[in-house]
Amino acid sequence: MMFNLIIKSGEKKIVYKPYSLALKYLVDEKKLEQSLLNIEKIMNVKLSALQKRNFLAKDGKEIRASKKDGRPDDIIFSKVKADESLTTDYFRNHLAGFIGSIQSEEVSSLHIFIPKYDIFKKYFNDEKYYYRTFIEGIILGNYSFDLYKSGQKKKKNLEVFVYGENGKLIKSAIKTTLNLMNGVLFTKDLQNEPALNLTPDMLAKRVLTELTQAGIKVKIFDEKEIKRRKMGGLLAVGMGSDNPPKFIVIEYNGASKAGIKKPKKIALVGKGITFDSGGISIKPAANMGEMKADMSGAAVVAGTILAAAIEKIPVNIIGIIPTAENMPSGKSMRPGDIVKTSSGKTIEVDNTDAEGRIILGDALDFASKLNPAVIIDLATLTGACVVALGENTAGLFTKNDKLSAQCYKLGVKTYERVWAMPMWDDYNQLIKSDVADVKNVGGRWGGAISAAKFLEKFVNKDIPWAHIDIAGPAMANSFTNYSKKYMTGFGVRLLFEYLLGEI
Repeated sequence: MMFNLIIKSGEKKIVYKPYSLALKYLVDEKKLEQSLLNIEKIMNVKLSALQKRNFLAKDGKEIRASKKDGRPDDIIFSKVKADESLTTDYFRNHLAGFIGSIQSEEVSSLHIFIPKYDIFKKYFNDEKYYYRTFIEGIILGNYSFDLYKSGQKKKKNLEVFVYGENGKLIKSAIKTTLNLMNGVLFTKDLQNEPALNLTPDMLAKRVLTELTQAGIKVKIFDEKEIKRRKMGGLLAVGMGSDNPPKFIVIEYNGASKAGIKKPKKIALVGKGITFDSGGISIKPAANMGEMKADMSGAAVVAGTILAAAIEKIPVNIIGIIPTAENMPSGKSMRPGDIVKTSSGKTIEVDNTDAEGRIILGDALDFASKLNPAVIIDLATLTGACVVALGENTAGLFTKNDKLSAQCYKLGVKTYERVWAMPMWDDYNQLIKSDVADVKNVGGRWGGAISAAKFLEKFVNKDIPWAHIDIAGPAMANSFTNYSKKYMTGFGVRLLFEYLLGEI
């Protein structure tokens, strides 16, 4: 982290400490020039003619001015347009970039003045969520993964005061956001951890340690138990590595604790390949280091349940994480092998680099046997999905129209966007095998779809199910200020909102 953040709701009487900075948003409208004049008087600052001209220009964005006396030391005015170009990510993204821009400054307190909700009501249909996006931006922009850098300086404290017209709602927004971001940051830390220090056993232990502290039950199946349960898919993928596979089961009973009668159970399943070399079908060397994050689905499941427990969302969740390393060795599974899974279905291995779906086969079968109300799985499953949708959008695969609509709507709200892909049964012919029940790859065309159709074969048809392919947005990308350097934690905020909607 760049700063040790202390985020508070600002009081009516504003007290500026030494080395303080204020950020005020001004809505770009016809009266903007008059607004600048009013602010000069109210905040006792003097803006130069050039500053004003640049700010009022079409591409003008920001002014920084110093006060002659009193506090804050500096005031930054940021222009925002309330038009069709504005998204629910605007303030989150802006503040993420802003926090990064002041990391080298000796600022000790930051005062953020949030514009009136009514101005942006058409873009945010929830006032509390509107406030939450500001706080999310501050925390996301403050994230760094510098655990392995030597000569680290002591982190500076930064008090952040948030002001708005509804102080009570801002306090509630801060509390909820801090709870949520505990899960997001845990997810990001797992994703960014080098595979050397996050083997399947290490992943299982970190999940166990972190989640049990929040009162969540965690069970870990070792290789012996995995064999007893006949999870042949997980065993096959993991047998090429010196680090044996694990199977993690997480139980959070928030609805039961809240006294809700006959609560429904939500199953979240996450792919946990702690490193994917491709196995015998080895990947090219370029960018292979990103495959330390091939366990992003697992990290999202763990982080989401952690956030739900801290927030005390009254829902029951079962989290299921199959985890293994996909490594080449004399013990590795080979193309042409036939693997028998816990469901009894057999898989022809055509390409060992399509391993994630094989371990998810056992996990989805395990989830189905628990008979939950819904199953959602997340996986960095296919490069084909990134080709189809780019790095900033996840593929959504489901035959359930209600679940599809929910995920899409929440993706727009959180800016963790998903796009529905076809799940027609015509695609089954792509994964038809002459020697087994199913083949693990479907050829070049429609690769993300054939992968989803593969997973579908291991899910009880009577249970609503959605598969979310996060291969693109889980990885660092240039689309936002908070996704540029590190793995992103994509999916936690989306699922958190989904769980809140299930109350």
